[in-house]
Amino acid sequence: MTTDSRVRLGVVGLGLIAQAVHLPNLRTLRDIFDVVHMCDLSPTLTDQLAREWGGPVRTSTDPAEVFADPDVDAVLLLTPGTHSALTEQALRAGKHVLAEKPFAYSVAEAESCADLAQDRGLVLQVGYMKMYEPMLDRARVELARLGRIRLVRVTVLHPTQEQQTSHVRHLRYDDADPDAVAAAVEEERRRLDAAVGDLDEPFRSIYSDVLQASVCHEFSLLRGLLDDMPVAFSAAQVGTATVGEQLKEPPQVQALGTVGEAQLMLSWNWLSGHPEYGEELAVFGDSGSLYLHLPAPYTLNARAVLDVERMDGLERSTNRMRGEPRTGFDVELEAFHASVTAGAGIRSTARGAARDTAAMWDLTQRLIETHTTQ
Repeated sequence: MTTDSRVRLGVVGLGLIAQAVHLPNLRTLRDIFDVVHMCDLSPTLTDQLAREWGGPVRTSTDPAEVFADPDVDAVLLLTPGTHSALTEQALRAGKHVLAEKPFAYSVAEAESCADLAQDRGLVLQVGYMKMYEPMLDRARVELARLGRIRLVRVTVLHPTQEQQTSHVRHLRYDDADPDAVAAAVEEERRRLDAAVGDLDEPFRSIYSDVLQASVCHEFSLLRGLLDDMPVAFSAAQVGTATVGEQLKEPPQVQALGTVGEAQLMLSWNWLSGHPEYGEELAVFGDSGSLYLHLPAPYTLNARAVLDVERMDGLERSTNRMRGEPRTGFDVELEAFHASVTAGAGIRSTARGAARDTAAMWDLTQRLIETHTTQ
């Protein structure tokens, strides 16, 4: 824990999520964060963003230089792929860590990082921003009024990334060291091999590129609303799939299971031409229902919407609430600052990420069962 009010931050990875969301939010939060070091494999991109940021910002193309920087208190890990390896390096260098998803391909990797952070007395927060959605607190209050929870339904409508980010200035330069890029790709492949073994396509890609890259948010959202109730799956499918062949495009994943004592329906759908990203968490209880509509991920100052329907005796009430004009991305940074400077508790922990990874692996096994018996 640092006692200074401003946390000196190193940002590792300056791609789309950094440019669209994290850097704009850090600029808004300059009273509590001081970006002192930027790092990306592209030196041109790093230099340009550092100049645009203003002030004395060091630049590098090697994360190890950020971790060794004595003026860095904490690091924000935004690189492509999983982040457990960089997290371990940063923790061993004595830095607090906020790591974007996906965090780790295996439960063991996530738990190992959690143990290391605990042993070193450092903050390790996973970038599950939906757990910090401002409207989630109100949803928890309303949840307690719904009686016994019978059904939880999660629905995601996912268009192409281009449709979601057409409003974003996304700078890219083709000047990264090809050997460094190849080494990063190979290390990611090695870690996936270690986690899933000889898992066949399309299940390997579904696990790494769909579940770990996107559906992980739905598991963290369930934990955020339902207090870590256990998740288990009994059946799942992705439509037409041939064992041994990659899918031509991301799938529509449909899964049935339980969360706690309630039934669970999870529906994640790639809809390339869909006009808008859509995400809804619906909970149905004996006394009413709630519908939490989450904003699209690449939008700033977007509001979530919560609809609640409830029976009070013979009277039916319907109420719509709109969240404050900011997103979970803002709040997760503020929460990280509070953990680093004041020892505040961490909502999105690495142990929680380990639980999500176990649930995603369980879902993968149900997909295998379905599509190897057809």
